Amino acid sequence: MEKDPKVDYPTVEKDIALGETHDIGANLFLEAEQLSAEELETEGAKVLRILDWRIMPILYVTYVIQFLDKLSLNYASAYSLIPDLGLEGQRYSWVAAIFNFGYLFWALPANLLIQRLPIAKYMGGMLLIWSILVIAHIGAKNYAGILVLRFLLGMAEAGVSPCMMNLTSMFYKRSEQPLRMAIWLSANGMATMVGALLGFGLGHSHNTSLHSWQLIFLTIGLMNFVTACVFLWLMPDSPSSARFLSHRQRVIAVQRVAENMIGVKTREIKPRQALENLYDVKVLCCAGIGIGCGVINGGVSNFASALIKGFGFNGIYATLLQLPTGAFEALIVPICGTVATYVKDSRCIVLAVVSLIPFAGLLGIRFTDLDHRWTLVGCTWLQYIVGAPVIVCWNILATNVAGHTKRAVANGLWFTLYAAGNVAGANIFFAREAPRYYSALAGLLICYAGIIVLSVVAYVSMRWENARRDAVDTATCEGDVTSQAILDGFKDMTDMESKHFRYAL
Repeated sequence: MEKDPKVDYPTVEKDIALGETHDIGANLFLEAEQLSAEELETEGAKVLRILDWRIMPILYVTYVIQFLDKLSLNYASAYSLIPDLGLEGQRYSWVAAIFNFGYLFWALPANLLIQRLPIAKYMGGMLLIWSILVIAHIGAKNYAGILVLRFLLGMAEAGVSPCMMNLTSMFYKRSEQPLRMAIWLSANGMATMVGALLGFGLGHSHNTSLHSWQLIFLTIGLMNFVTACVFLWLMPDSPSSARFLSHRQRVIAVQRVAENMIGVKTREIKPRQALENLYDVKVLCCAGIGIGCGVINGGVSNFASALIKGFGFNGIYATLLQLPTGAFEALIVPICGTVATYVKDSRCIVLAVVSLIPFAGLLGIRFTDLDHRWTLVGCTWLQYIVGAPVIVCWNILATNVAGHTKRAVANGLWFTLYAAGNVAGANIFFAREAPRYYSALAGLLICYAGIIVLSVVAYVSMRWENARRDAVDTATCEGDVTSQAILDGFKDMTDMESKHFRYAL
């Protein structure tokens, strides 16, 4: 069957030699030259269905359990954790914050290890270590003990979300990624609902030698241990090593993601690529958004119970009333992903618009009278939509940063600043300002305003650069720009080095 004559398919002789690239998917990409455009389209749809049924459920369930772990401290604080371990006053704030110091310490090394090591094995190993650390919480006896455990837990968690981002970009086209990433991040909403029910149920358990907060850590830790084992067993490191695909399907899987213009994966570390992040406007905008999202997440995830209790609800109902927050996130995050997937060049716009919803909720908490406690609870629920701007920002990085070292460092920078933001967010809720927490509300409002402004700046800068490159290509009568960009990706060129690269807005 003949190939489409309108498409300038790259050839081995003309464009790329095997010795010129260390990309793990290059050999399979070259094999795809033997397939016609019609075969690639028909069989590519089948491969996509296989990936959706094999990859997405694993990522979704893993993220549910992983986020349950992060919420465990919040749920445990609704019971006797604070008096049992002497965490009164700002001590609890530091226990919440120390997790992020561990995350901050290991975020950049974690992303470089993701580039160097088999990604699924690395992530599975971190999940196993994480589960053991969560279970170890039941043995904590004092403030110092819980501080050490939370710091180590932050280190173990630092690579999980970047691994999920990289796995998605390795198996899916850039046009397919927003929805898929939104689906697995919406697992945070499911985790919030499951965790609220777990916390409520375990809070009624009084016939064991363990306190309710210890049962929460034990249950979630064991769930994570099982999930880690399943992840190590089922998740492949790349399309080229996916056991559930035939060799021909692996070839097609690599050919599908070649259009991302970033290759599949190169293990070589290139310091010059890392430096490029320092003068890349979109990366710096995303980094600023990361700080804002971190402050918001650090405050909301650790103080939602305190907020709701301040509105007049007791401990066990403060946990149960967080159940609807999961539904908000589980619904709105996929909607944002769907819009970003099917509406061309809408990522930055979605990021700005969705930030307005929790911004309005914060204004509601600030100005609504305490007598309207259900209105205040509803405004608190809206704060859990922070997952939507987070996932859209991740997708902007995943689809618009080429060069594997540059992308690893950009991701590491984002998560480092996100962790720093979480530290700040966990410490702007001052006990003396309960239940309004005026300083915290002002800080969160500023963060959302900053996210909106930076998303607009990123949009304008990428749109301008795309237009400039189009004008240059037109003036120089360039051929098939997409084919050239694909080859540049397999050669591990950055998006700024490859003048054929186009940004997804």
